Amino acid sequence: MINSNAFDYINVLDATADAAWVRNEIIANNIANATTPGYKREDIDFENELRRALGYVKFKSLDEKVANLRGTKIKGRSFLDSANYSYRLDKNNVDPEQENIELVSNQLKYQGVIASLTNEFQNLQTAMRAPS
Repeated sequence: MINSNAFDYINVLDATADAAWVRNEIIANNIANATTPGYKREDIDFENELRRALGYVKFKSLDEKVANLRGTKIKGRSFLDSANYSYRLDKNNVDPEQENIELVSNQLKYQGVIASLTNEFQNLQTAMRAPS
């Protein structure tokens, strides 16, 4: 984590990319265990953790909220999804079709975050090249 105002958004995007990567691994694990009796699907809740860390204050700008995160390590919370629910006789609650949809959705989010990170670094490069 870089400790500077210029890197506040980069640090948040970095944490978001990490969470998306972990979610990809969790979804892949769910798909791999789709036929394992008794297996319960897992997921990670990063979005709510980020929302909570940013706070619900209406009167602060997003820049101020992101700046307040400086030095804070945001991590997603892993959980078993509908642990007591299963529509199958083997007590497994993984729906392979739904997992594949979640995987594609997560990959698109990850690509968007990486594109945003690339854009932030390009902005920094442009600012460093600008004549004084």
